[in-house]
Amino acid sequence: MRRKRKVKILATLGPTSNTAEAISELFLAGADIFRINMSHATHDEMRRLVKLIRQVESDHRRPIGILVDLQGPKLRIGEFANESIEIEAGQKFILDSDPAPGDEHRVQLPHRDVMESLLPGHMILLDDGRVRLKVLTHEGDHVVTEVISGKKLSNRKGVSLPNTTLHTSALTPKDRRDLEAALGETIDWVAMSFIQRPDDIAEVRKLARGRAGVLAKIEKPQAVEQLDEIIELADAIMVARGDLGVEIPVEKVPGIQKRITRAGRAAGKPVVVATQMLESMITAAAPTRAEVSDVATAVFEGADAVMLSAESASGEYPVEAVKMMNSIAEAVEREQYYPNIINAQRPEPLATGADAITAAARQIAETLSLGAIVCFTSSGSTGLRASRERPFVPIVALSPVRSTARRLSLVWGLHCVVSEDVMNIDEMVDRACRIAHEEGFAVPGERIIITAGVPFGTPGSTNLLRLAFVSPDGMTGV
Repeated sequence: MRRKRKVKILATLGPTSNTAEAISELFLAGADIFRINMSHATHDEMRRLVKLIRQVESDHRRPIGILVDLQGPKLRIGEFANESIEIEAGQKFILDSDPAPGDEHRVQLPHRDVMESLLPGHMILLDDGRVRLKVLTHEGDHVVTEVISGKKLSNRKGVSLPNTTLHTSALTPKDRRDLEAALGETIDWVAMSFIQRPDDIAEVRKLARGRAGVLAKIEKPQAVEQLDEIIELADAIMVARGDLGVEIPVEKVPGIQKRITRAGRAAGKPVVVATQMLESMITAAAPTRAEVSDVATAVFEGADAVMLSAESASGEYPVEAVKMMNSIAEAVEREQYYPNIINAQRPEPLATGADAITAAARQIAETLSLGAIVCFTSSGSTGLRASRERPFVPIVALSPVRSTARRLSLVWGLHCVVSEDVMNIDEMVDRACRIAHEEGFAVPGERIIITAGVPFGTPGSTNLLRLAFVSPDGMTGV
């Protein structure tokens, strides 16, 4: 199951892909990690999907990652007496705490923390930005707004607050229950939605206690403003362009995507680009040319993974969508300009032994045209540093910890293999050569380069670099 690309594919599961057969098809088509969206899945459904993914993993003998995506705070207005209203730009409109059905002049905003945080001049976006309100005055239990744009508003439409920082946690009571249930299963990543500040990530990390990696979804302008601090606390980052494009002018989203991708790579943290990548394939068997270019741009930028949402969860062509994304990624990585673009974005190594070792491994491997870089990684840190270098030589990540191998399935360029820990350097060389040969990365007589930490089994101690020949029988190093 060697992929012919470095970027990974994250596929969301849903009504059209929630069976063992469908998950297996998606994996064979190119999906490396699966997303379970807790906005729609119950705890029982989440547990069932985890079990099915692990069954597929066992059938194909390859580590597969699982990401559970928490819903986050979903803000909505109340309901109207006639289900919908017509409004005009320039008119006054009131948001209040009264649960009575609304009309052309007012409607309930059933979120006390939001009401308390709104200030004059703040913008309120309703129904994915189709209706825009500007706060004029805040008067106790209600705010008076002016309609800036929009003509129709109906029941329970979503609320976005581009200027308002909420003082409550981004982790709702539902999220806490979902997180507790997910951490009881063999999941690898948990995604935090609608974060605004680093404290939101710190709260999830405290609850997760290392049982899963924490992925921060960047979809609010407040999070963009504190990007560096959030990246420092998170284990991975997602450019969630759907909600980000509602609260930030859409023309700014591509630049923010590039900024996040480069910042994540510089920090050695995986970056996922998500939302509407092949949107038309929800109902069509082929994407638009613009969508193909969008996926290609993310691959050229060096993103660790690209994500499918409704395309693979509820669309009519889930397998075809994964195959298409796989084909686009393979084609981009074969382009003559791809190496130059990736090289131009390479950050300088940090002043650590691990960075010096991995940077040297990349340079030696590319100079000598080696078969592979084989890294022994217990905690995953060695694999992350190797990926940060974006070498054009394949990276084989060997880990004695199955959960580490699964978690690294999100990371650019890593071919993960679960393997018993080694006890000495001779065993390390033999194991690396044998697996590189068995997995199809090196032929007898070809050289590989090995990175590891001594003493073996000590997390974060990358300090060893070794060149080795794959012997004629492909089983031992020389």
